[in-house]
Amino acid sequence: MIYTLTLNPSVDYVVHLDKFVSGITNRTTSEEYYIGGKGINVSCILSELGIKSTALGFTAGFTGDAIEKGLQEQGICAEFIRLKNGISRINIKVKADKESEINCQGPHIEQDEFEKLLSLTDEIKDGDTIVLAGSIPKTVADDTYERILKRLKDKNIRIVVDATKKLLVNCLKYKPFLIKPNKQEISEIFSAKIESEEDIKSYAKELRKMGARNVIVSLGGEGAILFAENGNIYKAGIVKDKVRNTVGSGDSMVAGFIAGYEKTGDYAYALKLGTACGNATAFSSGLAKREKIDEVFLKICNPEQLF
Repeated sequence: MIYTLTLNPSVDYVVHLDKFVSGITNRTTSEEYYIGGKGINVSCILSELGIKSTALGFTAGFTGDAIEKGLQEQGICAEFIRLKNGISRINIKVKADKESEINCQGPHIEQDEFEKLLSLTDEIKDGDTIVLAGSIPKTVADDTYERILKRLKDKNIRIVVDATKKLLVNCLKYKPFLIKPNKQEISEIFSAKIESEEDIKSYAKELRKMGARNVIVSLGGEGAILFAENGNIYKAGIVKDKVRNTVGSGDSMVAGFIAGYEKTGDYAYALKLGTACGNATAFSSGLAKREKIDEVFLKICNPEQLF
């Protein structure tokens, strides 16, 4: 089983305007609502690819009800801890002449509620996968991911961490199966300027020395490079199309890589499917559907083995 963890899920309210003008009343041309949160996004794409997962996390209030109902409608198993106070956050995405986001803080999580979540992770067994994705709420400790992984350290599971800065670095000692930093995030981790693929190679190898088994470095419009635990390096390109949405594209890549590796055990295929999922979401109004993923997958060349 694949478990995804979203500590601070949301309802994403996406509003479209011809132009946003500060200080006046703006009228939308259209709007959509999506269930949000990086781990949830991974579960949704896995579902599109025909792979079951269980979504873990916290929900609260009427927005929490909407999140749980939305996952149920998609056939995704959800085991959320219901919080006593507050509501699951609503994030606002403004798509106009420029894109802007307002991400809210989310509800307060009490210590006893967090302990209930830790107990849920005891269900994870040898051979399972856990995806720790996104930032953590201000109301839980900075070492939250570490505490979860420490609890699981004696089990033979695949760990995927999609986080930034110290949150990611502090998890590397648990030898995660996959991490997915972009160039900016690598720059922040090592306080270094990334100017070339040789720089990327050097720092990705350092991340592997620090414990990461596989490292995907997202290059944005230039594709992605995988530094695999078998010693090979693969580069995947992208498909050219109209970009409609960047939210969830990285999560989609993570889901596609996991699914591809689950199906074949082949790193090049996993990178290709991950890249296809990331691209397909970028070309969609929300998270990609299976039809779009399949369409993009057929257009992407097989990853080039660099070394």
